[in-house]
Amino acid sequence: MSVSAKDFFSSSEQKEIISAIQNAELDTSGEVRVHIENICKGEVLDRAAFVFKQLGMEKTDLRNGVLIYLAIKHRKFAIIGDKGINLVVPGGFWDAIHRDMLESFRRNEFCTGLCKAIEAVGENLKKYFPYKKEDVNELSDDISFGEDRG
Repeated sequence: MSVSAKDFFSSSEQKEIISAIQNAELDTSGEVRVHIENICKGEVLDRAAFVFKQLGMEKTDLRNGVLIYLAIKHRKFAIIGDKGINLVVPGGFWDAIHRDMLESFRRNEFCTGLCKAIEAVGENLKKYFPYKKEDVNELSDDISFGEDRG
């Protein structure tokens, strides 16, 4: 029997991931979400963009949301940012984070790799979208899960 998306990370690991999201958002107005599902239909970036919209992530005031998408059975992942981010960051902005995640995942360090990626996203976002006292948390910090199909 295979592990479902909801059970891929233990309860304590899920808490660690949510804590990483909350910590990453402390110094930036940017918003970070993590979505986990079993399979990825089609191209991973297309699926991540679909989930991004499905989660309403394009509705932030500064269009500065970031989605880290994982398809565990297909062993695919993507990091995508909204257009407010893409307008101001240099090309290849996500490459180092993606590369580091891949290395952690290859060592089966999934929680560590994901948490480090979330931390790196926060560090990078604060350069372009620093926290201001009037900032509010516009998106849920909870992990979202896709259907348990496949």
